[in-house]
Amino acid sequence: MSTGFAISQYPDVKGVYKQLHDLIRQPIRSIKKNEMEKYLQEYFEKKCSKSKTMIAEASEYIPGGVQHNLAFNYPFPLVFTKASGAHLFDLDGNKYIDFLQAGGPTVLGSNPTNIRKQVVKLLETTGPVTGLFHEYELRLAEKIVEHMPSVQMFRMLGSGTEACMASIRVARLATKKKNIVKMGGAYHGWSDQLAYGLRLPGTRHFESHGIPKHVFKYTQEFYPNDLNALERTLKRNRWRGGTAAVILEPIGPESGTRPIDMDFNKGVRELCDKYGALLIFDEVVTAFRIGLSGAQGYYGVTPDLTVFGKVVAGGYPSAGGLGGKKEYMKYLSAGLQTGVKKALIGGTMAANPLSSAAGYYTLLEIEKQKACEKAGRAGDRITAGLQKLIKKYNLPFVAFNQGSICHLETVGTMLLEIDIKKFWKIKSTIKEAHTRKKAMEEMGAAYMAEGIVTLAGSRLYTSAADTDAVIDDALKRFERVFQKVEGV
Repeated sequence: MSTGFAISQYPDVKGVYKQLHDLIRQPIRSIKKNEMEKYLQEYFEKKCSKSKTMIAEASEYIPGGVQHNLAFNYPFPLVFTKASGAHLFDLDGNKYIDFLQAGGPTVLGSNPTNIRKQVVKLLETTGPVTGLFHEYELRLAEKIVEHMPSVQMFRMLGSGTEACMASIRVARLATKKKNIVKMGGAYHGWSDQLAYGLRLPGTRHFESHGIPKHVFKYTQEFYPNDLNALERTLKRNRWRGGTAAVILEPIGPESGTRPIDMDFNKGVRELCDKYGALLIFDEVVTAFRIGLSGAQGYYGVTPDLTVFGKVVAGGYPSAGGLGGKKEYMKYLSAGLQTGVKKALIGGTMAANPLSSAAGYYTLLEIEKQKACEKAGRAGDRITAGLQKLIKKYNLPFVAFNQGSICHLETVGTMLLEIDIKKFWKIKSTIKEAHTRKKAMEEMGAAYMAEGIVTLAGSRLYTSAADTDAVIDDALKRFERVFQKVEGV
């Protein structure tokens, strides 16, 4: 039976948390030192030498040697030269199964032929940008409004970060209130006011270097899955300028690394209505990946504003935008004469013809192929296979998924607990997180050496290009890594 959604069965959230808490109570189980050394010497040094040389050269010109955090992998970043469907190829000619999928936007798989043909056709006529209106801006906006339940109007921007910035400006203009409340541990881009409570709930400003603390005067966080904590914050804010908006990832922080209960979003919607705050869904990852109607369609909850990123340009640049009800989107009107105070936003390259066309044809192709469901089935298959391997080798690892968004936790870095009342423990907990992150990076390197590209060694995005044969091949590679874990 076709549901239109990638999620065939919702994860057992309580069961997942129990497993994750069991995992972080145990000593770290990483790759055996001698096996890690073999990977470093036999694979990275011998088979990735061209990448190593180029990254060394790049480090002279680029801070850290790469331009994007996703590209920074241990022991050194690899240089990729080709992307096709479910696979990537590096400068040295090595082939990989791609579960990074550019951080999630390529639901169809990498570099799909049909989209590429349309982009080439556009480049031969309009070129990538004119600074003026193009038909594809309209076609893409129409397509997004058609599928997303809460979106009556859409304004394209350059990135998810920009869209999050725009969303909180609109919320403050619409409500005339000050505070923004986010779910702790979530990432809503790197703008000043939202760089708060990153990765681990309760960290507040501790990981936000280079930002004056007073910037966070009107930003708060609440613990994931805790409606009581959210309501306490909303109550307190009534006497401190009110709450303009609650912003969250509808499947949980960090693409559902901390999963949420099925009815949680509904509870948040009710609290927002009760306290006069707008509800903002950050669907940068989930829009057109969970389903064509996004996570809001899956949960049956209508946000006031929806943040878009990644997929709205089909994996091409300028991937971001904000959608919502007309009464709120009027604050993003272009031009000079609108009759309302407008949120200050800009972006010469936003909604350029190339990105708009790529996004429009990507959505058409996702519709045609039922790509969300295909990618979800691949996610189910890889997750079930990983769970069997974990059991086979008696490992404390945890594998679960929300459709095509899959999690493989081997150290539980993101699940450490921070109690703000015991503030003296925060620094040691952050230090522990960094120790665990190092072990996670080593696991990621082992996967890479076996020909599997993941996001930070703990997250996998499946796509419609992941056939059963691709998934089964990947599971054999994961098994080779698991056999090399300490204690196996």
